[in-house]
Amino acid sequence: MVTKKRAAFHTLGCKVNQYETEALIEQFRRAGFEIVGEDQTADAYIINTCTVTNLADRKSRQFIRRARKKNSEAVIAVTGCYAQVKPEEISSIEGVEIVCGTDEKKELLHLVEERLVEKDKEDLENIPDVKVLPHDELTQYEELGHIRGMGSRSRAFIKIQDGCDNYCTYCLIPYARGRIRSRAEKDIIEEVQRLTDAGFAEIVLTGINTAYYGRENASAGGGLEPLLAKLNDLSGDFRIRLSSLEPTMIDAAYVKRLLPFDRLCHHLHLALQSGSDRVLTEMHRRYTMKEYREILDVLRDFDPEYGVSTDIIVGFPGETERDFQESVKIVREARFCKTHVFPYSPREGTAASLRTDQIPGTVKHERSKILLEEADQAEQDFLRSCTGSFRDVLIEKTPEDPVTGEDQGIFEDEKMTAEKDGEKAFSEGYTDNYIKTLIYGSAETGTIRKVRLNGVMDGGMRGELV
Repeated sequence: MVTKKRAAFHTLGCKVNQYETEALIEQFRRAGFEIVGEDQTADAYIINTCTVTNLADRKSRQFIRRARKKNSEAVIAVTGCYAQVKPEEISSIEGVEIVCGTDEKKELLHLVEERLVEKDKEDLENIPDVKVLPHDELTQYEELGHIRGMGSRSRAFIKIQDGCDNYCTYCLIPYARGRIRSRAEKDIIEEVQRLTDAGFAEIVLTGINTAYYGRENASAGGGLEPLLAKLNDLSGDFRIRLSSLEPTMIDAAYVKRLLPFDRLCHHLHLALQSGSDRVLTEMHRRYTMKEYREILDVLRDFDPEYGVSTDIIVGFPGETERDFQESVKIVREARFCKTHVFPYSPREGTAASLRTDQIPGTVKHERSKILLEEADQAEQDFLRSCTGSFRDVLIEKTPEDPVTGEDQGIFEDEKMTAEKDGEKAFSEGYTDNYIKTLIYGSAETGTIRKVRLNGVMDGGMRGELV
């Protein structure tokens, strides 16, 4: 009897990476591999990396070393954005045998199988395989195959686009992902229909810059709006969530055209990056605060509880106290449902990293602390404004499901109190406007239920089934 080879996967970074890892897992599974957890002993470890910040690079290196300690004889293959941007640096890490760039992920299965055969024959080369196309040659969308599911039983990410042409002065992503390129519409529709037929009730459309979808084929009628129209007309009980839209690509009029799609969740992630027009210009962000606020106004006029999340960088080179206070101001006023705060991280190869007016780390740390406090208050204000409203909640966890991973500790105090009061049945999920909700009562996982939001609690809101 032939023993199955075991493969483990570790993913860092964005939803695009999560989707691509799932596609790779399914390739390996079809090829006969047993897929095991990343902390288990495996014959091959595949690490899908991120390079948005220096911290992301460091986390990638740490897991490579963890994998080597777990099994020093395993094949370690590294792919993703860090591998694309700095393949030589990755190759120099002890134990790494395969380095694949962004568009070479499709070759990973073959490369790993080939290296495992070489190991069995003890016919090894000392130099790792490195397969990385220059970023300016990443011009064609590479299909990794349709996925059949995700780690969640109810929500699935669907990649619709790759690449970015913005070249913001702080960002390496265009160098890691290449030019904008869109996935074939028929592949997206087929994948969505297959997943919704299998019971997935939320489809998250994701890309490096989702608003770019179909722009290269705009003259042929391509684009995000035509795609949404087709998905909106599919059969099944499901909803659609956009993972993010870049304000550099959209305006208030564009957003207004998306509102009639009734499957679309009332939540958008709109990366702001700074509240200062001066800093936005130096970041090479192509919008003003006035234009950003106009988008917010359109969304909140449509639904006062429309969820808007954002990213903000603090300590960009040359950021003054006045610039920083402009970021604080918009966080206070916009009632973001979630604000991700990032201290500026110089990335080698970007224009901002060459500037001489870098902000000291102590200042970045203090500003991050202040903005995080403001962000938490803004989130609480948003949640309070939703009290008493009725929202659609995707049920993702029932009383029978164990609490694991990142959900550990979420709502635990509330659950203990509920159990003392005799309320032992509860379900969890996210509203359409992206509020984590604890619901008294049991509902079937993967269903979308109407819930009345009764009050704010640590980690989200409590609610009751209608």
